[in-house]
Amino acid sequence: MFVKIYTDGSARGNPDGPGGYGVVMEYVDTKGQLHVKEISAGYKKTTNNRMELMAAIAGLEALNRQCEVELYSDSQYLVNAFNKHWIEGWIKKGWKRGKNEPVKNVDLWQRLLKAKSAHHVTFIWVKGHDGHPQNERCDTLATTAADGRDLLDDVIL
Repeated sequence: MFVKIYTDGSARGNPDGPGGYGVVMEYVDTKGQLHVKEISAGYKKTTNNRMELMAAIAGLEALNRQCEVELYSDSQYLVNAFNKHWIEGWIKKGWKRGKNEPVKNVDLWQRLLKAKSAHHVTFIWVKGHDGHPQNERCDTLATTAADGRDLLDDVIL
């Protein structure tokens, strides 16, 4: 099955919350019917980058069978991270940044790699704040999630 996943995460400019992420999944079933599934959650005391990772993880983990996935994100951090240098060095081997500065979000990167390995995933960067309809859609989701303040602290590893 081919699935398009649109994600966005936002700390709403305040690391002490509220913040949230939004995910929309679109797919066409074997009868040609379009289906849309929405996932959103609010968080507090986290960062935009963690929000972006959680959005991608939530979308991939929600798929109950192997799929070909296009994952749209306005997070250059998320999309560009999936190059050989980051995956092999920072994520899998736990390389340090600078002078003994630990790599951030390793727990989430490992969880994302596991979720990604179950599917064929293409990450597509939708540049933010340029009026692109896919980006606007993702921004709306994150805002809804943040405003909902559905705190799911136990999901953050």
